[in-house]
Amino acid sequence: MVATGTTATVVALAVTVSLPCFLYGAWIMIDNDPVTWGVLTWHLKYIVTGLTLTTVPLLAWMAPRLFGLGGRSSQFGGYAVVHALVGLTAYAFLAFGFTGIVRVFRAKWEHDLYHDYDEEILLDEIGGDRMDHWRTRLRVGVFGYTIMWILAWLTGLTRYAIRYL
Repeated sequence: MVATGTTATVVALAVTVSLPCFLYGAWIMIDNDPVTWGVLTWHLKYIVTGLTLTTVPLLAWMAPRLFGLGGRSSQFGGYAVVHALVGLTAYAFLAFGFTGIVRVFRAKWEHDLYHDYDEEILLDEIGGDRMDHWRTRLRVGVFGYTIMWILAWLTGLTRYAIRYL
């Protein structure tokens, strides 16, 4: 059986490696205009990798330890709860932003703007009167997720240092 400290180190490294994935994925979207299908899939490769590096350790190791599942003693208290609350808030922002992503993606897909980009067509024109609302939800979700993810990462690293170093 792998020692808890070793597993904690692997989890901390996996989550830490996701940060450059998120940053590079964001840079791809910021640096490329227009956003074509190739740019979108390039962006998503990094974002999905970052989300996987964060979510798999969360579901496989962090959550079971927090609630004492699998024969472990519960760690539900103190700094662990702060870390969990901040992390869950990050995922709530991600879900909120996802509601906007779906609408923007659907509008661009229906008008084939990922393959045949037309600079004359504005997103607000093709998405109806609510497109600005969905784009705002996307931005709030992405920025909220990023800020809360960084706070969760920092609280997690602090907790790791207190427990294992």
